[in-house]
Amino acid sequence: MSAVQLTGRMTAPPERCPNVRAAMADHIRLTRAEPGCLYFDLRESEDGVFEVSELFQSRDAFEEHQHRTRGSAWFRITGDLPRDYEVAEL
Repeated sequence: MSAVQLTGRMTAPPERCPNVRAAMADHIRLTRAEPGCLYFDLRESEDGVFEVSELFQSRDAFEEHQHRTRGSAWFRITGDLPRDYEVAEL
């Protein structure tokens, strides 16, 4: 099986940034604890621009992560924000 890497950014308007920032630590902690998560980094590179880099052991692990996040507080806060992500199998 191939590993799956996602990289990119999500942008948030200024009025939404406090809620995004408040939810980041829990999202990072939960994602890093997932089976098959090899690497996960989420940071605010500039005001309202959140850079993400993640690596999962397999497509199945990556899909499980996607499924988990759909029911999370992170998704409720950020689900409608613009994202520019690239996903690649390694």
